[in-house]
Amino acid sequence: MRFRSSIAAIGMLLASTGHPSAADLSTEAEVPVPPPERGIWAAIAYSTPDEKHGFFWGADKRQEAMDIALKHCERDGGSKCVVVSVFRNHRHWDDDDNTGFPYYHCGVLAIGKQENNRITPWSANSAPTRQEAEDLALKACGRSGSQCKVREWVCT
Repeated sequence: MRFRSSIAAIGMLLASTGHPSAADLSTEAEVPVPPPERGIWAAIAYSTPDEKHGFFWGADKRQEAMDIALKHCERDGGSKCVVVSVFRNHRHWDDDDNTGFPYYHCGVLAIGKQENNRITPWSANSAPTRQEAEDLALKACGRSGSQCKVREWVCT
């Protein structure tokens, strides 16, 4: 009983001093709500050690596209799958969500030839068009000196 009366006394003291009381703590604080993710999301996942990949397009959320691309990569036998490209397309032309995340409609995974037991060169890029994404991925992959080819492309 002594404990309860002490809590009541502290509550009255706080109320008389203008400080919030325990009852005030139960009110919901305004938590900022993130803006909705707009667009149609896609992702490409890749596992470097075994050159396995997975992709997904058509998701409503970024995380959904990433999760499913990873699952597809792992299902294909990828031992160390990571998401290497995330991109999106407009669902409606006026759906910019002001996050600064670009609306790149296409993503490409380019893979080179393995040489001298080194890690196989690769690159993943996204761009507004398939051709631009292919050019970027092939150029970045080719910096290793390897002859690279498009392994997968996805456009939303």
